Amino acid sequence: MYFALKTGKVHSLFRKEAKIPLVLWWAPRRPIPAVDQVNRAANDSPRDGPRFHLGDSFPLRAESESADVGDDDEPWPRPRAMKISQLRSSSRRRSELMVPLRRRRRGLAGGESSPIEQVALTVPAGDDPSLPSVTFRTFVLGTLACCLLSFLNQFFWYRREPLSVTSISAQVAVVPLGHLMAGVITKRVFFEGSKWQFTLNPGPFNVKEHVLITIFANSGAASVYAIHIISVVKIFYRKEMSFPVALVVVLTTQVLGFGWAGLFRRYLVEPAAMWWPQNLVQVSLFRALHEKEPRPKGGLTRNHFFLIAFICSFSYYVFPGYLFPMLTSLSWICWIFPASVFAHQLGSGLHGLGIGAIGLDWSSISSYLGSPLASPWFATANIAVGFALVVYVITPIAYWLNIYSSRTFPIFSDSLFTSSGQKYNIATIIDEHFHLDAEAYEREGPLYLSTFFAVYYGISFACLTATVVHVFLFHGKEIWQLSKSAFSEKKMDIHTKLMRRYKQVPEWWFTCILLVNIAATIFTCQYFKDQLQLPWWGVLLACALAIFFTLPVGVITATTNQTPALNVITEFIIGFIYPGYPVANILFKVYGYISMKQAITFLQDFKLGHYMKIPPRAMFMAQVIGTIVAALVHLGTAWWLMDTIPNICDRELLPAGSPWTCPGDHVFFDASVIWGLIGPRRIFGDLGHYSAINWFFLVGAIAPFIVWLAHKAFPDKEWIRLITMPVLLGATVQMPPATAVNYTSWIIAGFLSGFIAYRYYRGWWSRHNYVLSGALDAGLAFMAVLLYLCLGMEHVSLSWWGEDPDGCPLASCPTAKGVVVVGCPVF
Repeated sequence: MYFALKTGKVHSLFRKEAKIPLVLWWAPRRPIPAVDQVNRAANDSPRDGPRFHLGDSFPLRAESESADVGDDDEPWPRPRAMKISQLRSSSRRRSELMVPLRRRRRGLAGGESSPIEQVALTVPAGDDPSLPSVTFRTFVLGTLACCLLSFLNQFFWYRREPLSVTSISAQVAVVPLGHLMAGVITKRVFFEGSKWQFTLNPGPFNVKEHVLITIFANSGAASVYAIHIISVVKIFYRKEMSFPVALVVVLTTQVLGFGWAGLFRRYLVEPAAMWWPQNLVQVSLFRALHEKEPRPKGGLTRNHFFLIAFICSFSYYVFPGYLFPMLTSLSWICWIFPASVFAHQLGSGLHGLGIGAIGLDWSSISSYLGSPLASPWFATANIAVGFALVVYVITPIAYWLNIYSSRTFPIFSDSLFTSSGQKYNIATIIDEHFHLDAEAYEREGPLYLSTFFAVYYGISFACLTATVVHVFLFHGKEIWQLSKSAFSEKKMDIHTKLMRRYKQVPEWWFTCILLVNIAATIFTCQYFKDQLQLPWWGVLLACALAIFFTLPVGVITATTNQTPALNVITEFIIGFIYPGYPVANILFKVYGYISMKQAITFLQDFKLGHYMKIPPRAMFMAQVIGTIVAALVHLGTAWWLMDTIPNICDRELLPAGSPWTCPGDHVFFDASVIWGLIGPRRIFGDLGHYSAINWFFLVGAIAPFIVWLAHKAFPDKEWIRLITMPVLLGATVQMPPATAVNYTSWIIAGFLSGFIAYRYYRGWWSRHNYVLSGALDAGLAFMAVLLYLCLGMEHVSLSWWGEDPDGCPLASCPTAKGVVVVGCPVF
């Protein structure tokens, strides 16, 4: 006997009436519930669709859904009938409750869903346009989250392990505050009956408000790159830069990316193939925090799983964060050979190649590369291969063959050296006009780099050309088709169709912001040329580079979750054209590179709103306000720290164990010296001794072409197309300041999530993977802040052998004969 729903007339999404047989729907590879669980699941989940009982006639379309979504002539898939015995006999299938129809993976509109499997498993294919998004709660909680995250991230940025407090933390923290405001604030309607009527409390706190608050928080969580300029000028060069000039620089660099984002929305937001993996973490967390989900038998709901993982992460971080810092980098080879320079170079996770080193600290894993749980496996594999190639093949060969006198310097360091292996005194080659003193430079001698630092620049050259060639070969056809015409209906996935009901942001909004920003930038650079050094034509050239690279870099980021770092090309170009001016060089880099990076951030946020069905104009408003607020708070915090912490960033003068070492600012300063003060011609050009590194430009251009030819020769080998050379070659562009242990730990975690869990435990992965990522971020962030407020500000510390985060003191020693360095043996 077959158990079935009563036959009845049902309105389908195609506006037709159809008789359907007595059936109970089920999705392939999903567990089937017992009969008594069906009613309970349906009635306990009112947000997921209309309630129904077995035996009732029911609508297949929820009342809030738009009638014009998904209209086509495709027949509704034939349901599958199940026997009662089948429903009750399988213990494997009884573990999960049946969910209502609108949450089926096949989607709402005639079986539509995203063609990207991770998106189809994570993002709901539905919308409720009646939910308000721009409310009083949105502005209050959004601004609060933006200010708090801006302060915390800038505060921690100067520390040795720059903790990144992500928007995940705010995403979790604002939920109880939102519900509290919904319950406390008056629901009175002001100016009722007029066009100005409004209310401070439109009803229950909803997911669309929550998304907009998170967009505000994203603005605060993102680093303000222009702060590096102020830090380098005031701390490292010890020159003056007024607060108004710094403010204009910070604001213009942050807002300029809106223009590029507006130009490329069509290519990087609407297509389903541009799926932005990082957004799935937040989408999954939104669902866990807002959807009412029945608990599977023997399992956990997303909410329960999040709370357990959050508590574990929060509790555990007290060990690497305070009690046992060595968990950041467990370099066991150094413990076995404590007196061997060679062993320390191989095994150190912080100052060497990191062979065997692993970090049992989530901040060490995710601080530079982001969450490994959000990275698709093919991207993680590309990173792993690229890391192994550069760190375990190219760097050791170059070092032990003593190329460019490599053994005179540390194998891994971001410092600048003289020919004798000593630190280079940059102050001696700067004249009173903040310009290179050529005679002093000749006296001091040429500047040398550590082995890895030199390889890093070569890899950066290769990554640049590989990015352009890869996107041209593998995505050129799609980009050309999109350039010729707008999207056709058949190419739009369900999410793009649902977003068509909302008013789009006009192009002229972006254009106005772009033109005003460029004009303000040119005026500032001309009026304060004594402080900024950059001529007007440099601003226009930087904008040209940004608009050229936004599309190819955006394509790679949207599909791999990795952003190629193209800052080197901006330094290279202005360094050849306008050498000897360090501030002009770093300012050109910020306008040429960071405006592009900001555009990528805005586009990623637009895609998050796209997934969560947020009105585009509300998204635009949140991004603009959040960006301006974040820029002000970041700058104010940095200015305060530079004025209040003695010897901040000065590793020679800071007390032992001080966390204020500023690793990112040191790398930024080194780049300003190499590309700006001294200039690439004296280092990588005909006047320098690193000129052979320029061949990496050709290597980067050829590498994607080889992959493309292999893909054409073996079209049935799908894995060949997944080889992304910009990601593979650019795997180590975060090193330095990132270290080997950041990569080894990240790759291991990415393998466990993206390969093992995704392939063999797909059900667990689809329910819990992104929720776990958010819980780890949030727990770490809250405990790190608590430790600093309770112990760090009171200077309470421990002194024991586990306090050393690496345990490899000889890893930075040279191995050339006769080189004398304090604390190192002489060979």
